[in-house]
Formats: sequence, C-alpha cells, structure tokens
Amino acid sequence: MMKTLALQLVTVGLENGERGVFVGWPLISEKKENTDNNVNDIWFSNIQDVPHEITLEQLMKLVREQMCDCNSQLQ
Repeated sequence: MMKTLALQLVTVGLENGERGVFVGWPLISEKKENTDNNVNDIWFSNIQDVPHEITLEQLMKLVREQMCDCNSQLQ
C-alpha cells in the first residue's frame, strides 16, 4: 500500500487579481461541523529558496522544522 500524506490547499486572492496557493496540513475537514472553523490568525513565513528538485516529503520536513522553531520562540 502506498504511503499517503493529507494536504490541503489554501488559495488567497488579492484585490489586484493576483492569487497565491499555500500547501499545508488540513485544518478544516469535511467531516467536522463548521461551527468552530473561523480563522483567528494568519502568519506568513519569510520567503525561503528551496532546491528545485525537492521532494514533497523533504518540503514538509522543512515546514515541520520551521513550525517547531516558531512555536519554541513564541513560548
């Protein structure tokens, strides 16, 4: 059986018509009721250059490391 990774795309549209797509772990599931799914905060990381040939697994590892680093700095 192939190993899978649950991801969710978030598209942000600007007033000037430009859009960006962000990839991350799912926050909102179709199985959950929508009562507590209001957005409270949004953070954007610094822009980082990553290797062109990076795999999804390597990219998600970098994201996890950055999230752990950010969480430790906030505490």
